Amino acid sequence: MKRKIVKKLTKWKNEGCIKPYMIIGARQVGKTYSIDNFCKNNFQEYIYINLERENEVRRIFEESIDPEMIIRQIGFLKNNAINIINAVIFFDEIQVSERAIISLKYFAEHEINYKIIVAGSLLGVALNRFKSSFPVGKVKRYYLYPMDFEEFLWAIGQEDLTHEITKCYKTNKKMFEPVHDKLINYYKDFLFVGGMPESVLSYVEANGDLNYYSREIKRDILEDYLADMNKYTTNAEALKVKQVFQSIPSQLGRDNTKFSYKLIAQNGKKAVYGSSIDWLLASNLVYRATMIEVPRIPLKTYHKENMFKLYMGDTGLLSEMADMTPYDLYSAGAKLFNGMMTENYIAQTLISLGMNLYYWRSGNSAEVDFLINIEGQIIPVEVKSSTNTKSKALKTYVDLNKPAYVIKISGKNFGHSGLVKSVPLYAAYLLGS
Repeated sequence: MKRKIVKKLTKWKNEGCIKPYMIIGARQVGKTYSIDNFCKNNFQEYIYINLERENEVRRIFEESIDPEMIIRQIGFLKNNAINIINAVIFFDEIQVSERAIISLKYFAEHEINYKIIVAGSLLGVALNRFKSSFPVGKVKRYYLYPMDFEEFLWAIGQEDLTHEITKCYKTNKKMFEPVHDKLINYYKDFLFVGGMPESVLSYVEANGDLNYYSREIKRDILEDYLADMNKYTTNAEALKVKQVFQSIPSQLGRDNTKFSYKLIAQNGKKAVYGSSIDWLLASNLVYRATMIEVPRIPLKTYHKENMFKLYMGDTGLLSEMADMTPYDLYSAGAKLFNGMMTENYIAQTLISLGMNLYYWRSGNSAEVDFLINIEGQIIPVEVKSSTNTKSKALKTYVDLNKPAYVIKISGKNFGHSGLVKSVPLYAAYLLGS
């Protein structure tokens, strides 16, 4: 399936592969598949090494971090001398070897231009607990997230629709209503299926019929995540991480979605669960949005660290954790949970665009879902799951802060009236473009 990461990897190759390329992302987001296909299609020689499985290669790094020695010994193990001029080497699951990560500095500095790509499902966790100094400035880093809605449309053979969405977004002209309705239905399916490539593939194989789509895939991914919590933490810490993770549907399924430690356990508090949240954030399984009371640039300077929300890394996994069915997404009676899913969808979309997550709340109860920085201006973003876009909170924000314009993301068609730019839910991936 076509992924946006290929464009990044192609740029790296065209620029001469000067530094090792590190791909960071949660398990099952498509790191190995994307890199593997890219390497096979773009290099004469390709060596794939999974450091979690290939203990003998991992042992080489324990004995030496000299690039020439490492490559030579790998050649011996593979019974094939490596022609480094034409070869690319992909070290997968590199998080299991701190020495392998350290060696990237020496690969980058060596006079020989080694073409090295590394990836790992829990690299963020590993780097947070790194005992040695990370090779800052010696490695290109890219965060791979689940497929966004544009990639989803590519996967189901609707690439022409993405061109039309871009055209309407830039001109603020309405999409033809029948096409708009079709895209809204695709968007609802995407909420349920999510952006995990294997899940999307099952949807494709079911010809877009959710009755034949396999929910087992999402359940298996969630089981893998829980297994990682046991594997990469102590027993006591794993229990707390699981408790936080499994509380997220309850956290989001309320009118007030500010994170509450009491929803984890009756006597829950930051001192007990703070490190567990940090683990989930580092693993890219969840995303954090922090509250802003004073919307000024840079937003990070004005956020309140202890006032935050947590979102799931993927709406498909969130729907599975909440035990939602496809009927729930199309039901008029599931307003609160549809709102939860929609807000989570926008959060993961903004993250995939490289934006940090912030929301605004005034001293009273007025709250705007997201604040984003577009060309040096703070733009409030209000999110609605339906076509009803009335918002007292947004009006309060406008009266107090006088933004250049506001963005309303909803089930409504494209448009621009006064200060309001209307963006359909299916076009959220174009925010800031």
